[in-house]
Amino acid sequence: MTRHPAFANAHSHVFHRALRARVTGGDDFWGWRERMYGVAAVLDPDLLHDLAVATYAEMRLAGIGVVGEFHYLHHGPDGRPYDDPNATGEALIAAARAAGLRICLLDACYRASGFGSAPQGVQRRFADPDVDAWAARVAELARRHRGADDVVVGAAIHSVRAVPPADLAGVAAALPEAPLHAHVSEQPAENADCVAATGRTPTALLAESGALTSRTTAVHATHLTGTDVAALGDAGSYVCLCPTTEADLADGIGPAARLRDAGARLTLGSDGQTVIDPFVEARAVEMGERLTSGRRGSFDAVALTEAATRTGYGSLGFDPALADADAFELRTDTVRTAGATEPLWAATAADVEPPQDLAYGPDEVAVLMRKAVGAVWERV
Repeated sequence: MTRHPAFANAHSHVFHRALRARVTGGDDFWGWRERMYGVAAVLDPDLLHDLAVATYAEMRLAGIGVVGEFHYLHHGPDGRPYDDPNATGEALIAAARAAGLRICLLDACYRASGFGSAPQGVQRRFADPDVDAWAARVAELARRHRGADDVVVGAAIHSVRAVPPADLAGVAAALPEAPLHAHVSEQPAENADCVAATGRTPTALLAESGALTSRTTAVHATHLTGTDVAALGDAGSYVCLCPTTEADLADGIGPAARLRDAGARLTLGSDGQTVIDPFVEARAVEMGERLTSGRRGSFDAVALTEAATRTGYGSLGFDPALADADAFELRTDTVRTAGATEPLWAATAADVEPPQDLAYGPDEVAVLMRKAVGAVWERV
């Protein structure tokens, strides 16, 4: 056994777990999104909670100590708030606690379906009436959990296509000391639409609005200009890479080494839960660089471990030292890790020794997952 700092899953959409190995339709991100919307349409707070308990427990088994939940499934199916406007957010926080996981609940502002277009269909669940209403709701959620050692409430800009330029500064200012995350340049079409509508790239738009700072995490950041890379580095922003999801959705391979060299701080996330395995995500950063550059060795095991653990904790508003406090035992005698001097290059989540204080063991998690996923698809 060797002691390993706990991983930070810096970007998660927990309800996407219901899509794993079930939905392959759509030949690009936008086609896949329609299938995802079908799942989003049927979730209520109770079913979301049950699916999240199982998914967060799977993360815990994989050596993850904290999750950044990028949360936009706010309201009822017709867009009307629940009796508690933060019912779904509270369901996610309760699920993380049940699984023994710290959580940064990143409440995402969502105001439009695209530049100049109102939310349509299931998107009405994601949207608040205006940015002030969103800010008041998220401020109340933050107030409830202020001082908790296992919960941080942060803010998120869903994307520049979903938050009008005039509202970006308001979102950035809503929780001025908390983490601020945003989907950035995941797709070329997003960039093209942004430039056509505003004359700026998404990164430039965020920078101009004051939303690009050292507390900002740009998620994906796959399709960046050289100026974008420099802006993220100059701001000291975090960039969260989600390699398995970016591969699953045919998004592309982001410029990880260029971002690092510019001064951006890299973190990792499971995003759409294609797999929940931080070892796989970490290795994929280096492997992606090898494929695009034709060279080996852009990232060593130390750098990847730092990105996947302590830097991720910091991006979610937690003390990076908690990654060591939450450390797990990694088996070094398995068929994968035996003989390895740097286990990061060989290990998988299956090599994590389950902590003694786990609320749910592997068999129990499998039962919970089958039940929750089955319930979702009975409704879709």
